[in-house]
Amino acid sequence: MLALMLLVAGFVSIREFTNIGQKVQDLLDDNYISIDASQTMLEALEREDSGILLLILGKWNEGRQLLMSSDSLFMSGYSIAKNNITIPGEDKYVEKIYSGYLEYKGQWERPIVGTEKEGDINWYYMQLHQDFLDVKHDVKELMTINQDTMYATSSELKNRSRRALMPGIVAIIAAVIFSLLFVFFITHYFVKPIINISHAIEDFQSLNKPYDIEIETSDEIQTLSESVRRLTQSMSIKS
Repeated sequence: MLALMLLVAGFVSIREFTNIGQKVQDLLDDNYISIDASQTMLEALEREDSGILLLILGKWNEGRQLLMSSDSLFMSGYSIAKNNITIPGEDKYVEKIYSGYLEYKGQWERPIVGTEKEGDINWYYMQLHQDFLDVKHDVKELMTINQDTMYATSSELKNRSRRALMPGIVAIIAAVIFSLLFVFFITHYFVKPIINISHAIEDFQSLNKPYDIEIETSDEIQTLSESVRRLTQSMSIKS
């Protein structure tokens, strides 16, 4: 019974921990990828903002190079997020990011250096900066829903890990209780009667005291006791 209980508890615990391991892998494959993609897009947006400021300062080469590399970085992050839709409604956040980014990109794709926009900080602040903040906000929303889902999933995994431990704990406690009961019954019904029989035989040999042990059970121990009783009675008659 003890072996069966431990076997079942071990099987249940192993199955639960295997499921938890798979869930952790799914968590990394799903939410973490989207969070990392969001971080990539945020980094690209910050670099694009710096590139725009370089253009406003009249540094055309430096500004365009930074904008092109940042645009490529943003689109790589967007592509990852688009192909990793794992949360209900996440596709709407991704579409909103893309439409907002196209509007933002359309602003800085137009010539800035050599136009009235060069050196015009007010134009930058009233037009581009607000579009920049809007796209950044949309990306952060995408990151937030994935972080919230990751937190909820990790809380679920924590609870499942506790449940996975319970069969083992219950089996161990039950094993200890059954072991104590087993020892008690062995002592009470086997060890103690044999000790009493031994003491009664010693008393008969040394003190010639009649054998008067009563056994509570109807088993081999009682058969042994009755055999000893008949033997001592026959020895007493002969003596």
